[in-house]
Amino acid sequence: MLKNQTAPPPSGQPQRRRQISDRALSQWFIWPTLILLIVINIVPLFYSLFLSFTNYSAIANRPAEFVGFANFTRLLNSEDIWRYFSLTGRYALISVGLQTVIGFGLALLLRKKFKGSGILTTLILIPMMLSPVVVGLFWKLMFNPSYGIFNYLIGLTNPATAPDWLANSQTALWAVIIVDVWMWSPFVMLLCLSGLSAIPDYLYEAAAIDRASPWFQFWRITLPQVAPLLLIAVLFRTIEAFKAFDLVMGLTGGGPGDATQMISVEIYSQAFLGQFRTGRASALAYIVLVIIIAVSNVYIRTLNKVREG
Repeated sequence: MLKNQTAPPPSGQPQRRRQISDRALSQWFIWPTLILLIVINIVPLFYSLFLSFTNYSAIANRPAEFVGFANFTRLLNSEDIWRYFSLTGRYALISVGLQTVIGFGLALLLRKKFKGSGILTTLILIPMMLSPVVVGLFWKLMFNPSYGIFNYLIGLTNPATAPDWLANSQTALWAVIIVDVWMWSPFVMLLCLSGLSAIPDYLYEAAAIDRASPWFQFWRITLPQVAPLLLIAVLFRTIEAFKAFDLVMGLTGGGPGDATQMISVEIYSQAFLGQFRTGRASALAYIVLVIIIAVSNVYIRTLNKVREG
């Protein structure tokens, strides 16, 4: 006796299969990531913005007290804060300027391939791969006047008369700048190398046929072609210079006195040292954020003009 069986679908009709579309599959991957980013980044951002309008301390056993723009007014009227901003601006200007010149110069030297150029390029890139805290502690030992090697490298071989770079308020900032330039000039070099490698050779060949001098080729061919990437490198390094913290803390901790008290170190001091002024530290962080956005807009407009030109 034959059992009842479900008849197969006609040969002209394909069998339906439940499948997830590519769009639905992508949503399953995107939305968890977006939610995680919102929880980790956006929520603390708005919470710190709220705290900037309050007289709140992380260690005080009391709720946040709304004070309006009192934190911003107090900070902007403080001579110490403006001195720290001036110090940070001077640090950013000198260090980024030196990194640009040195990094671009290294890129020009390494543009031509020669035996061992790959190994040399890798060795130059090592400093930017290290942790800033490790670099700070490493150079702190090198700057030591008794057993450090830095004074010997610059010809000051007598430990009794050699300067203590990190303990002198006149040289501490320059010590931090030297370490920052040593660490991040390879980053500028790397971006400039990518720009130099993209310049077509026929431009230089045409210039050579017209008997253009090397100086003319540099100003009319090399520099305009590399300028967009060079400005991007300067933008990144300027932003990082305004946020300089771990390298300074590893070297000087903001001292001696306040000779290297960058604005990021001051934010840390306001938030975690002394009276734990969390609300005031949040307000100072947003002031720095506004300044960084303004500086970034200037760089971006300049970059757009260079690209259009």
